[in-house]
Amino acid sequence: MLNLKPLVHVILEDYALPWHGTHGVSHWARVFENGLRLAQDTGANIEVVQLFAVFHDARRINEGTDPGHGRRGADLAAALRGDWFNLADADFELLQFACVHHTDGLTEADTTVQTCWDADRLDLWRVDVWPEPRKLCTATAKRPEIIEWSQRRACSAFVPDLVSTEWGIELGD
Repeated sequence: MLNLKPLVHVILEDYALPWHGTHGVSHWARVFENGLRLAQDTGANIEVVQLFAVFHDARRINEGTDPGHGRRGADLAAALRGDWFNLADADFELLQFACVHHTDGLTEADTTVQTCWDADRLDLWRVDVWPEPRKLCTATAKRPEIIEWSQRRACSAFVPDLVSTEWGIELGD
């Protein structure tokens, strides 16, 4: 597992939205944990899944429709690669693709990319969007117990412990 604390803090230096907002730190952390849970079954590359969680919405400029935010997140990952994290070229290409296309509604891709997309889609409950199983990519994400688990967390605005314990961020109320 990567130590994301320094990277998350660098990303947050220029994050345009509230850290506690709809697309902020608690969302990133839920996507992170969703992705790790899915990867146990899908075999996805965990480092790519972890990095996707913190980059996919890292350069949003508003909480609503924000065309291009995935590309901006991917560009940020490219700018920070080498200094703040390392990833093999093939894995970095997966991260880039996952970030750029995470809002396109695609379902066909490499298993790691599918796991990233499902990790994010399983947190749509937070914005009153019910993820449709046919729009999920992996069999694991479509399992009723996974859907129920993610719904409970997203609907309650659950803040995973890793936000404070691993990332060193206190969101307050």
